[in-house]
Amino acid sequence: MLGNIFILGDSYSTFKGHIPEGFSSYYSENGPWYLVAHPNEAQPSERDVRTVEQTWWYPLAKEHGKLILNCSWSGTTICNTGYDGCDNSKVSFIARLEKLLDEGFFKENKIDTLFLFGGTNDSWSNAPLGEKIHTGHTKEDLYCVFPAFSYLINLLKTRLPEVKVYCIINTWLKPEIDEYYRSVCEDQGVDAIVLHDVEKICGHPSIDGMRAIKEQILEFINNK
Repeated sequence: MLGNIFILGDSYSTFKGHIPEGFSSYYSENGPWYLVAHPNEAQPSERDVRTVEQTWWYPLAKEHGKLILNCSWSGTTICNTGYDGCDNSKVSFIARLEKLLDEGFFKENKIDTLFLFGGTNDSWSNAPLGEKIHTGHTKEDLYCVFPAFSYLINLLKTRLPEVKVYCIINTWLKPEIDEYYRSVCEDQGVDAIVLHDVEKICGHPSIDGMRAIKEQILEFINNK
C-alpha cells in the first residue's frame, strides 16, 4: 500500500537502534528519555513506550510497506534555529534532507512514501517565525520557522516529484505555526494529516498516543 517508506522526523519518530548511528533518540528499550536522564527522580509508567513495536511508524511500515530509512533526530527543528537560539544548521530537517539529496540517497533508493513529521521543536523552542515567503529563500531565512517550512516543502516537491509526501501536523503547536503549515501544504498540494487526541507523557506520545497516530494516518490515507 505504501511501498518503500522514508521518515523525516524528530523525537516522536525515534527509537534507539532504529535510526542512523549518531542520531539522538528519545525512545529506547530503557524507556523514554525522561526516565533515562532522571532514573532516580522520574516515575516509570505502564503507558511508556519501551519497544519499537509500540511506536507509530514501526507497525505502520511492517504492515503496509517497507521502511527504507528513518531519518529522525530527537530535539531537532525544521528550521536552522534550535533551543536557546542555537545553530541547528548541521542537524535540522533541512540539513538532513539536503545531505541525503547531495549524497544521491534518493537515486540509489526508490522511495514511494515520505512521512514528514516535524515542527514540534520549532514551536517549543520559540524559534523566530520570520516572513511568510514561498520562493527566493536566503540562507538567513532558513533560521526562521515560516520560510524554512515553505522551503522544505518546495525542496520535497521539486527534488522528489515522484514521492508521495504526507505532512503529519502535531497537536499542541503554536496556533500560528499550525495554521501556516496547513496553508503551505494546501497551496503546494501536499496531504496534511492533522493529528488530534494524542495521549502524551512529558509532551511525547504514550503507547496509546502512538497507536492513535498510526490509526489516524491510516484513516486519512484510506479515505483519500
